[in-house]
Amino acid sequence: MSGAGPDELCLAGQCARVAQRDRAHGDSDGRGSGWHARRFQSRYPYNGLRCQRSSIQGARESAERDNILSTLEEARWNVSGAARAPELTKRSVGGTILLMTRIPRRAFLLAAGMLFLYATLCAQNHPVHPIVFSDQERPIVEQLRRLRSLSGDERPSATKQLAIQIRQLPVTANKDSLAYNLANLATEGDPGPGTLQEVATTLAEALREKPIAAGKGQPAMPYLMLAQLVRYEHVQISLDDPQFAAAMSKLEEDDKQRQSTDFTLTDLTGKNWTLKHLRGQVVLINFWATWCPPCRKEMPDLETLYRRFGQQGLVILAISDEEASKVEPFIAEHKVSYPILLDPGRKVNEQFRVEGIPLSFVYDRDGKLVAQAIDMRTQKQFLAMLAQAGMQ
Repeated sequence: MSGAGPDELCLAGQCARVAQRDRAHGDSDGRGSGWHARRFQSRYPYNGLRCQRSSIQGARESAERDNILSTLEEARWNVSGAARAPELTKRSVGGTILLMTRIPRRAFLLAAGMLFLYATLCAQNHPVHPIVFSDQERPIVEQLRRLRSLSGDERPSATKQLAIQIRQLPVTANKDSLAYNLANLATEGDPGPGTLQEVATTLAEALREKPIAAGKGQPAMPYLMLAQLVRYEHVQISLDDPQFAAAMSKLEEDDKQRQSTDFTLTDLTGKNWTLKHLRGQVVLINFWATWCPPCRKEMPDLETLYRRFGQQGLVILAISDEEASKVEPFIAEHKVSYPILLDPGRKVNEQFRVEGIPLSFVYDRDGKLVAQAIDMRTQKQFLAMLAQAGMQ
């Protein structure tokens, strides 16, 4: 996803920014950072992350010792304060889990997130061993890292080929992680149903070959990713596994929550918006952030749709958990005209079970949830979502 989950943002900077905000609000134990734990967990299938105390400088020094600092810096997105934040926090969701201490299964997340977590744990003196990729796996890893740099015409075929290559690998400690991370990347934009089917088939086969132990209270994230592909991208897979069944049930419950929820938030102009008061209009809710590259990429298409269908009753509500001081200059620079709502306490994000962005929902004129997107969408895909609400 989405599910972040999934963009190559600087996870360290994200976490640090929240730690700063928590301290500013007197939340010394990082209690307000729960979503970031879930977002990180959604990108790392076997572990959760939450902000506690850990020196970024110490992590940088560890990275230097392991000759990975230059790669970390190359991967860093423009997240304000990432290098300056004085401390991070580490804690799991639903229980204490020390990251990267179980060596046989290693979640490979492209560039920054993986490297920074590795460096952070080195700084904390946890036992960490490097990931070792086989000669067959290394070319796949490099292709995964470059996938986002490909053009829209090149990316679907490259993604499909990667799915086939991963599926042909022998059963190894890294196969399921490679399949999972490809699935996270594949849902960005419109790769086509054939490509998504190949990706889902590969992930299902990897989980069938080497099942993953369940987390505390919920299925492991690869099963949830596979369930999202089935429920929202309409792929066909066969996997007789109780975790996959539990993941499908969880998504059904999440959608019931999203159908029944209501909220009131204030936009950048001071106007209040209440979801239930918008009956009679088609509502597209988009969860986003200024630091999120896929979010930024889909904003021009949302603006085009708003200008095209606004007079026909389309309301777009873009919800960010950032402070107004961060959002306002970004919106002014990019000339976005649809309402931008602020959810700094993340109450509405929690109501919608947002664990990764961008994430979009469409409600028809009767207030029924008729479509949703688990990742970045193209204008064509947004049009298809609006069509399900009767808007042509």
